[in-house]
Amino acid sequence: MRLLFLGSGSAHTVDGGNFQSNMLLVTPSGRRLLIDCGTDIRWSLARLHLSYRDITDIYISHLHADHIGGLEGIGFQTKFDPRCERPRLYIERALSQQLWAHSLQGGMCVTAEGVNTLDTFFDVRPLDIERPFEWGDAHLTPVPVVHVVAPRHTVHSYGLLIRTGGRVTFLTADTQFTPDRLQPYYANADVIFHDCETAKVRTGVHAHYEELLELPAAVRAKIWLYDYQPGPLPDAVADGFRGFVLPGQSFDLVAPG
Repeated sequence: MRLLFLGSGSAHTVDGGNFQSNMLLVTPSGRRLLIDCGTDIRWSLARLHLSYRDITDIYISHLHADHIGGLEGIGFQTKFDPRCERPRLYIERALSQQLWAHSLQGGMCVTAEGVNTLDTFFDVRPLDIERPFEWGDAHLTPVPVVHVVAPRHTVHSYGLLIRTGGRVTFLTADTQFTPDRLQPYYANADVIFHDCETAKVRTGVHAHYEELLELPAAVRAKIWLYDYQPGPLPDAVADGFRGFVLPGQSFDLVAPG
């Protein structure tokens, strides 16, 4: 099983040949799970000679536009293309309700056929936090991470713990730097793909490179960095990381390394 990065950039990436950090989990048989579906998904798929017709399964980590902004397009295209079935949509249970009510309903609720719901366009598979589900030969577990904290509200994102072929991969999704909270996942993973912003001005809602340098060397040695801003990048390998993920880069999640 392979993890293919359609893009490895931040939400507002517009240059350098990169796209938003959306990925494909691909089985040996060619089945594909799209992990997040941002606003530039049409272009990032097209660069690899793929389209909505190649997407039958989607996992959504949270509701920011760089992770869901392309869902309306895929929903409409697959619905009105007779070659397609409804894509299976894997999403944390509470997020599935918010996705329709707060993000998609305005543009998708009415078509010539009548009034629609989220289930009109997608085969919704609600997920429970930290309860694994099977996809292909892998066991995938949604992991809540802290993304945005307001005075009386916390917005979680849901990373993935991917178990396949006896190996464990931790994909953080968008997360703040919370090493105490994530330490058990760091410890259990063979490889980690970690949210990492690199701009001088910190947003406060993503782990920053300078913060990740505080992690123990043994943890840094497992980490590939992604979701970074355009511009010059630090020498991640010299600092003990595996490196920055490049757009189009693919990783074997079964073989060591």
